[in-house]
This record gives sequence, C-alpha cells and structure tokens, in this order.
Amino acid sequence: MSDPSRETEAETKARRGRNIALGLGLALFVILIFVVTIVRLGGNVAQRPF
Repeated sequence: MSDPSRETEAETKARRGRNIALGLGLALFVILIFVVTIVRLGGNVAQRPF
C-alpha cells in the first residue's frame, strides 16, 4: 500500500474515482437483489399467513 501523505494529486484522484465506482457498483447490486426479491415474491406478500 502506498503512503497517503506521499501520493500525487493524480493518484488521489484515481483512488477517489475507483472508490466512487465501487460504491455505485455495490449500491446497484443491492438494488438488483431487492428488485429480484420483490418480483419473485410477487403479489402474495400481503396474503401470507404469519
């Protein structure tokens, strides 16, 4: 790992871009899993006995 205090501005900008891309990818994955779960459950969610 590199020492953050010795990074150039370009390296810092590149790392920030990678972090944003990873964060967006993770958020999209979570949304995809949520949508697939809702679609698979369908309209029966309110009719399930507890």
